[in-house]
Amino acid sequence: MNISALEKKDYAAFRLLFAAYYEELDCEDDPLHLLDEYIIPDYEEGLLHIAVSDDGQRLTAFIIYQTDDPVNDWCFKDGCGDIREIYVLKEERRKGTGSALVKFAEDGLEAEGASGIYTLPTEDAEAFFMSLGYSDCGEYCEELDNKVFMKS
Repeated sequence: MNISALEKKDYAAFRLLFAAYYEELDCEDDPLHLLDEYIIPDYEEGLLHIAVSDDGQRLTAFIIYQTDDPVNDWCFKDGCGDIREIYVLKEERRKGTGSALVKFAEDGLEAEGASGIYTLPTEDAEAFFMSLGYSDCGEYCEELDNKVFMKS
């Protein structure tokens, strides 16, 4: 498993992975529109980070993270690190890829000086984040209808 920042040469493969993620979430939003209009432009401007994992032949997972700042489209907890999205192909799960991606993001957020790290997990992802030291901090994000989990 290799983890690195997303490179332009991998944009097409990342688009497919992101579309698979949204399909699994059963979201009504158009994932490619979100990528083209918001995520990739913000990534290229340095407002957020995208890291990918590959198995030497194909991309198998990604994580999107940022340090919240009012200049970002999304700023829920100013100054805190936010693990915004994480996805691992079904056949690659339970092999440590997700944990490695979260560690990669945490290291990057800590290096940027984030004052804490949080995530807004789906109910299905809560146990995963709890296994990595995150816990329900008692806050709630009305906009996304999610509990807020902070790194302990």
